[in-house]
Amino acid sequence: MSGHSKFSNIKAKKEKNDSAKGKIFTRIGKEILIAVKEGGPDVNNNSKLRQVVAKAKANNMPNDNIERSIKKAASSSEADLESIVYEGYGPNGTAIIVEALTDNRNRAASNIRFAFTKGHGNIGTPGCVSFMFDTKGQLIIDKEECDVDTDTLMMAALDAGALDFVEEDDSYEVLTDPNDFDTVREALEAEGITFASAEITRIPQTYVTLTDETDIKNMNKLLEMLDEDDDVQNVYHNWEE
Repeated sequence: MSGHSKFSNIKAKKEKNDSAKGKIFTRIGKEILIAVKEGGPDVNNNSKLRQVVAKAKANNMPNDNIERSIKKAASSSEADLESIVYEGYGPNGTAIIVEALTDNRNRAASNIRFAFTKGHGNIGTPGCVSFMFDTKGQLIIDKEECDVDTDTLMMAALDAGALDFVEEDDSYEVLTDPNDFDTVREALEAEGITFASAEITRIPQTYVTLTDETDIKNMNKLLEMLDEDDDVQNVYHNWEE
């Protein structure tokens, strides 16, 4: 998926209603909980928490909400959330990875399997499609929000250790090794750059185009059901939308 396509999806999500935004904040709150439980509440000493906070800010989550989420996680006595990854296939062999955070494995598995069934797909075995994706740091920059010229921005990103820099009509995409994500992000922030998206993500190596209207309808249904599931955190696929 190109930076342009990714940016279009980001804009569409950010333009959703308050209910949808609330769901995004809730999901990020769960990621903060996991990060704090694993590495503590100090952002300076917890790289995973730094990455989640960067994701939160890119999603316009207010600083007060972020701080409250960290404090709540630090003092939380909630049942531990379990991280589970499901892999499977959508219409016409599209590859799909679903990351879930849940306090009820059976509920999550049942709901996710049902979504695949309704979308005429099927859950596969662990590892069946993950080899088709690369895990990378991804920074998306809105051109309208960026005052730095393209060459300067590209050199700043590459000098900081970025793997690739892609210019699209309305955005820039910076890709990094996951281990270099914080370094590159902080270097660009020091240049006054803000991000439309900032996260460690799974990027497909190749894409599948759906031409049959039924396949497109079923794929949209599958993705919609997964998006509505409270246990689902992230969904990655290789459908060229």
